[in-house]
Amino acid sequence: MTVTLEQKSPAIGQDIASSVPHGLFIDGQWRPAADGSEFDVRDPCTGDVIARLANARPSDAMDALDAADAAFASWSRTPARERGELLRRVFDLVMRDRDRIAEIITLEMGKPLREAQAEVTYGGEFLRWFSEEAVRISGRFGSSPEGNGDMIVSRHALGPALLITPWNFPLAMATRKIAPALAAGCTVVVKPAALTPLTTLYLTALFEEAGLPPGVVNVIPTTDSGGTTGPIIADSRLRKISFTGSTPVGRMLLEKASVNILRTSMELGGNAPFLVFEDADLDRAVEGAIIAKFRNIGQACTAANRFIVHASVAEEFSRRVAERVAQFKLGSGFDPEVTIGPLIDEAAASSVDELVKDATARGAKILVGGQRKSGPGTFYEPTVLTNVSPDSRICREEIFGPVLPIMTFETDDEAIRIANDTEYGLVGYIFTQSITRGQRLINDLQTGMMGWNVGMLSNAAAPFGGVKMSGLGREGGAEGIDEYLTTKYSLLPTLPRP
Repeated sequence: MTVTLEQKSPAIGQDIASSVPHGLFIDGQWRPAADGSEFDVRDPCTGDVIARLANARPSDAMDALDAADAAFASWSRTPARERGELLRRVFDLVMRDRDRIAEIITLEMGKPLREAQAEVTYGGEFLRWFSEEAVRISGRFGSSPEGNGDMIVSRHALGPALLITPWNFPLAMATRKIAPALAAGCTVVVKPAALTPLTTLYLTALFEEAGLPPGVVNVIPTTDSGGTTGPIIADSRLRKISFTGSTPVGRMLLEKASVNILRTSMELGGNAPFLVFEDADLDRAVEGAIIAKFRNIGQACTAANRFIVHASVAEEFSRRVAERVAQFKLGSGFDPEVTIGPLIDEAAASSVDELVKDATARGAKILVGGQRKSGPGTFYEPTVLTNVSPDSRICREEIFGPVLPIMTFETDDEAIRIANDTEYGLVGYIFTQSITRGQRLINDLQTGMMGWNVGMLSNAAAPFGGVKMSGLGREGGAEGIDEYLTTKYSLLPTLPRP
């Protein structure tokens, strides 16, 4: 494993950050925080400050809700074709600026530039997909069974929505929420993660360039998420919350949302099982493991967390994976040869280190990696562990880092039991060539999504979401726009025939 910590020069980093607006975006205007406060955004590769942004306060948040509420009536009556065409124009602008957006993502989040470029492609697809879905909102019409009336079922925009996005996919998580909301006719207040707000601000500037009406999208970066969004959630004008983040925060938001009976979408934590059966194509399983574990430096809710491998192939699988990981290069995401960038902050690096130490204390063996790197930045070596005890914390908690823990099983029933032995249920991965086994696992694996012989399955055209403590609601696909629509039933009496 090689290490390089070279970063682009500070001047180049500042140039990238300077292309982003540094204010709040409320009612079509860029402005400072009400009290003038600001906060720092840092490069996780070096720890250097790359930007100072306006730090929204509760009064700013209420101004944003005022703007969203005032714009809602007009925007919800805007023809669906026009709403869709706005999203399509933003998609075109994202594609035009894809290189600059990827640089911003790598600068503030740390992922390798090629992965940031892939995120731009993925995130852009939500804009294109929902630009097409806007014109497909439909209802139905029919006669009552008794024949005494005509039943009309229509769909309508819910109202102003609060969208709270995470730091790990700063473009894709913003477009995955904003696009369906606008397509449905909702207006939004967006609260991006304080660790990676620059990407959302740049995207907002593209919405502005595309001709976004004032008040339809409002963006309030802040370091005080709860204090700033609390007054919005308590206001009866808000009708929807969409949140991506940890399960504890999601549970707290659900409690707050219950006061005004808000519609909610919650994409929460994960503990994804990665099952390798004895008949698996090991070449494909190893490739899937590398993608499912190490994409985004392991910092994804869909990242494989527990590798559950049949005892007959576990040694060979472990050896092949370790050989691949040993070739990884750790360093700045701007280095084209780098595979693994920094973790997002010190807390993330410390958490991963604690999980590895707990696992080794319980008997796990380190095949490769297993150490933090000294020097600037928050780096942790890509790591492969074998002989992992099921009672290790690393098997119970979301890792959110580049660590691949392997445990074994003997029977299908045992594999399913281990896979389902978690409070989470976002995604699972299975590697088997048996159609019968795969069909059984579609039924028996307690997850909202499943990858069958693939290590990555997210797609703008597919419904993304989980079960159990991994959340509720779906984002993407035809289902994604439903989260921002309400259904109305109307009955018209049958008129007597002349």
